[in-house]
Amino acid sequence: MDGPFNILDLDLAENVAESGDAAYRGAYIANGDEGTAQYFVIPPGKRLGKHHNSAEETQLVLAGTGRVILDAGDREVRAGDVFVIRQGEPHDIENTGAEDLRAIGFFAVDRVEHYWTDEVWPGGKVTKSPNLQ
Repeated sequence: MDGPFNILDLDLAENVAESGDAAYRGAYIANGDEGTAQYFVIPPGKRLGKHHNSAEETQLVLAGTGRVILDAGDREVRAGDVFVIRQGEPHDIENTGAEDLRAIGFFAVDRVEHYWTDEVWPGGKVTKSPNLQ
């Protein structure tokens, strides 16, 4: 997608896992030679779903509060927080607040795959950036 653009103007895809407790709305805002970035919104009381990625991810929390769930221990996050998830590190993000948790995940690669531990999405247990579909 050519920029600049406003993420609030994006058409977000609704994603709900078969389990029902993992749900998010999201869109890829870059994928290709410039890297990959995914904007996502987790509703109150929901979580993203436990998974690991094929590349290191840097996340920026734009709004809301939540908890990043890692094997090494949980971390509380809020708007303005930035954190790095290592390639292959299992993680989940839960919205613990009363408003949507909004974040962007940045990957310094042109393609990324997400391997879900428990969740099954419409695309299955492996989801991919659009240029891998």
